[in-house]
Amino acid sequence: REAAELMRDLDIGILPVLEENQLVGTVTDRDITIRATASGMAPSETPVSSIMSAGVVFGHEDDDEEVAARLMEQKQLRRLFVLDREDRCVGVVSLGDLAVRSHNPQLGAEVLHDVSQPAA
Repeated sequence: REAAELMRDLDIGILPVLEENQLVGTVTDRDITIRATASGMAPSETPVSSIMSAGVVFGHEDDDEEVAARLMEQKQLRRLFVLDREDRCVGVVSLGDLAVRSHNPQLGAEVLHDVSQPAA
């Protein structure tokens, strides 16, 4: 429940799951809906750890935007968490960020195209 409230309050659809300041997973609004609500789990009794996705793919804050974009394409990610060199979560890059903030106007379109392809 707390994760859903935080997403609502911040108007976001994904949260990092941290353990001792280390990124151990992610939970999305879709995870809450599909893995918890649709399975009949009680929102106030369901820990995020039971519905999160582990094995997070991430980039680093000093990576070039092309590196982040290629990683998103390869792994078919719509959002990429960003860590500092001490592996602390410092942000997230989304497809929208690439489309609006990139120095390469085609980058967002390329990533969207590749992320939207059926998985191999």
